Amino acid sequence: MSKRVLVIGWSQTGQLDAVVRALAAPLLASPDIEVVFEPLQPAAPYPFPWPFLRFFNTFPETVHEDPLPIRPLQVDMHAHFDLVILAYQVWFLSPSQPVMAFLQSREAVHLLGGRPVITVIACRNMWLMAQEVMKARLAELGAVLVDNVVLVDRAHPAATFISTPLWMLTGRRGPFLGGRIPAAGIPADEIAAAARFGAAIAAQLPQRDPASREPMLRGLGAVSVNERLIASEKIARRSFVIWGKLLRLIGPPSSVARQLVLCLYIVFLVTMILTVVPLSAVIKRLLAPLMRERIARQRAAFAAPSGEARDNMKEYPIP
Repeated sequence: MSKRVLVIGWSQTGQLDAVVRALAAPLLASPDIEVVFEPLQPAAPYPFPWPFLRFFNTFPETVHEDPLPIRPLQVDMHAHFDLVILAYQVWFLSPSQPVMAFLQSREAVHLLGGRPVITVIACRNMWLMAQEVMKARLAELGAVLVDNVVLVDRAHPAATFISTPLWMLTGRRGPFLGGRIPAAGIPADEIAAAARFGAAIAAQLPQRDPASREPMLRGLGAVSVNERLIASEKIARRSFVIWGKLLRLIGPPSSVARQLVLCLYIVFLVTMILTVVPLSAVIKRLLAPLMRERIARQRAAFAAPSGEARDNMKEYPIP
């Protein structure tokens, strides 16, 4: 009897869709696995490229988990699946609104409850806090997180600080400034290499004990934790929550007063990114010799359940 895999998610730019297609290719090729794709559909499409103020005006509702609605799913919520692959983008250090709307739905209760779940993230470079939110929501639904796959932009953070916003606001990936700023996004070869995760799943799932909570992607470099960003993410997440609450108290997204205060916050946010983030990274580096054990524990916690090890790469080589 074949195993059934549900692949669910939402991709605005198409990058996450490309990652999912690469990962799912070995599953589709397996005679023992049936794959069902369920792309989430916002009730009202989000714009791309984003208008400047609307882009930033989404963060209060995003971080406070008050998403705009999505359309009903096409898949039968009572259908049985042996594995769910949940792919999501990171918005303001939180899961994107369409994915959060799904997590709050009746369909999620039935489709994820008691099911093993693999999360897949494609983002700039900061995903730790979003995945902590995701872990909590999956736990509330009774889902079992067995693996996490994260692909990030490998360019220097200073470069992606420019290229990623330009991509979101103009629709152009670059490169920019005559090539001095590389193109935004995950390189094509890294996206193609995500097939190794699908190969590992395809090899293990048919014989896997349905009650198993063991990762299937351990040793495949599924995630890489940038320890220099841990403190920065925590600070930024706290800022988003506090300012998001204030902006929501001022008024709805269409409120003129809210948009004026939002402009002040954008200035504050950019200043914080240019000062606090690099300063916290420097402090973290200086204190690293005194905090090795704590940093190791943090890395292990954020990397769970798949971990950062790459000692099993030969068994499922990168194509």
